[in-house]
Amino acid sequence: MSRVLQPLRTGFANHPLWRLLAYGRTYRTRFRQAAGCSVLNKIFDLAPPVLIGAAVDAVVEQQNSWLARLGVADVFGQLALLSALSAAIWALESLFEYFYGRLWRNLAQDIEHEMRLDAYAHLQQLELAYFEERSTGGLLAVLNDDINQLERFLDSGANEVLQVVTTVLVIGGVFFYLAPAIAWLAMLPMPFILWGSIAFQRLLAPYYAEVREKVSLLSARLANNLGGITTIKSFASEAFELERLRADSDAYRQSNRRAIAVSAAFVPLIRILILIGFVATLLFGGMAVAAGSLSVGNYSVLVYLIQRLLWPLTRLGQTLDLYQRAMASTARVLDLLDTPIAVHGGNQPLPAAAARGAIVLAGVNFAYRSRKPVLENFSLAIPAGKTTAIVGPTGSGKSTLVKLLLRLYEPTAGAITLDGRPLGDIAPADLRRAVGLVSQEVFLFPGTVRENIAYGSFDASPEQVVAAARAAEAHGFIGELPQGYDTVVGERGQKLSGGQRQRLALARAILKDPPILILDEATSAIDNETEAAIQRSLERITRGRTTIVIAHRLSTVRTADCIHVIDRGRLVEHGRHDDLLRQSGLYAALWRVQTGERSP
Repeated sequence: MSRVLQPLRTGFANHPLWRLLAYGRTYRTRFRQAAGCSVLNKIFDLAPPVLIGAAVDAVVEQQNSWLARLGVADVFGQLALLSALSAAIWALESLFEYFYGRLWRNLAQDIEHEMRLDAYAHLQQLELAYFEERSTGGLLAVLNDDINQLERFLDSGANEVLQVVTTVLVIGGVFFYLAPAIAWLAMLPMPFILWGSIAFQRLLAPYYAEVREKVSLLSARLANNLGGITTIKSFASEAFELERLRADSDAYRQSNRRAIAVSAAFVPLIRILILIGFVATLLFGGMAVAAGSLSVGNYSVLVYLIQRLLWPLTRLGQTLDLYQRAMASTARVLDLLDTPIAVHGGNQPLPAAAARGAIVLAGVNFAYRSRKPVLENFSLAIPAGKTTAIVGPTGSGKSTLVKLLLRLYEPTAGAITLDGRPLGDIAPADLRRAVGLVSQEVFLFPGTVRENIAYGSFDASPEQVVAAARAAEAHGFIGELPQGYDTVVGERGQKLSGGQRQRLALARAILKDPPILILDEATSAIDNETEAAIQRSLERITRGRTTIVIAHRLSTVRTADCIHVIDRGRLVEHGRHDDLLRQSGLYAALWRVQTGERSP
């Protein structure tokens, strides 16, 4: 392939339209059916001007009309035949309009549905860093608004494009057949219209890319503010946030205005070009009739057809506007689908019942993107069936260990094994089913208490849910709720206290019954009574189970089989509580600060 053609083909392949066609290849048959109905509808739609010309020819020429030359000599017979043809053509036009309306709309709905599911499914497979570097509102804009923009174009815009092309081809063919000399003049604006359409498309593309970016920022602002409404109210920042939203909304409005200023110029320019073809047909066609080289009927057909060409081409500007918005949105959705998955799953199964829970980290290094290393040459052995605590100052890397164990991140060096098998070889779903996580930031889904406890254990019976709640010492407060286990907890569990949410999270992990239980600062933000209740639960459920306790509050790890102290990504001490106190190292210093023996 030549050096000239290679970038050209590459450019076409990267165009959102070709990427969309490649994505929707399973819908090709339905696309052809919808396109065929659109074309047939337009052909029948363009037939009445021909019938009108034939009727004028029958009335004026009578026995010398072209229908008479076909064998229908009587004028009434000619008009009756034309009336019957008109009824048939109108019926077929309406029938194919019904067909293309259903086909295009259903196709748009199905592609929208599949694309949203594919984008969300792909999003779930991306590493945690992808979400930490992007706003929730921006991702919601891609999954909702951008995909809806594509649906709007497929709903009507694709049909408009096909019908405009059909109109130009059919009318052009009729013109060259009836009056070749006039056809050249009437069709003279067409190349300029096509060139102008392509030029406008290229001109509008960056404007609509900016529009999509601005709406993404606006969605992010709204999502963040709604999520932080309690903070906004507590700091009386409503006016401040309203101004920030006003600025983002105005930026979106201004970017739309710039796009509209360009797109609105398209239709007036197209009208001027069409006027040239219409005047040429009217003037030179009329002169041809006067000279006797063109019949009155054919002249009527040409005048009516050039009018039929006018309106679809003036709507082309709106269609191009819809097309550019759709392509800008399509590019964002397909870019999401093309985002590479950094954490690839293994294929070795791991039945939860077969996992013992022995974990070894050997020479592990890890750093978040563009930041200093969090863990350096970190090695740690966690025995099966024991309770292992990991403590240390804030920012020492404790919670990072949890993310690595769940393979939410990959270490940059070193190895992590579970029962002697590298984590990377184990199927991610099986690995995570073997781990029960109770974190400091409990996430509850909108729904009932029962549904939240059973989340992840969807086939659990009501009796099993109650048993898990009792084990987590949550059954008592659940019984005091208005509808008990059927009480709706609200978005993110906002109708419950922090301690109540924590106990529901513990009940969720107990119901899962995993061989490995990870408590990541699970008691750091709760009151003493709740902590005591959770500690009683943990004494029962951790027996014989590999338990990893990540803690800042050292009172929660006193009974651990082994306590590992890390500082700045390195393991500095390990042993039981009393042994570490006698060493008078970092653990002892942290203990004295928390017990008030000395100030930090």
